[in-house]
Amino acid sequence: MDEVKVYGLCLGRLKYQLNIARNRCETSALQGNILLESYNTSDIDDLIDILDLYDIEDRNWDELMDKLDDLAQTVSALMRETLMFAITDEGHLGLYFVTFDSVSCSLVEAVHDK
Repeated sequence: MDEVKVYGLCLGRLKYQLNIARNRCETSALQGNILLESYNTSDIDDLIDILDLYDIEDRNWDELMDKLDDLAQTVSALMRETLMFAITDEGHLGLYFVTFDSVSCSLVEAVHDK
């Protein structure tokens, strides 16, 4: 079996957050992507430390977002849900649960469509 890296993400915590997000989708008119985690920073060095992404060669946004896209694909496969990293309204990095209602939105690219 191939080895999977999930870096600083806690799969148990994500499973719990996804259950809450799914329940909210079913019991309300919530539409769009649901923020699961906000890292309360947009500083590249802080994000690398928080998520344990120490194997990034160049500490720039392009390299970071490529790594986060890969990580989102891996975790999406493990969780059997579509997840993505994006910038929150406050300008911080966040991890989002992509709902089916939001997949068709032209502003959002679901990680499974790559």
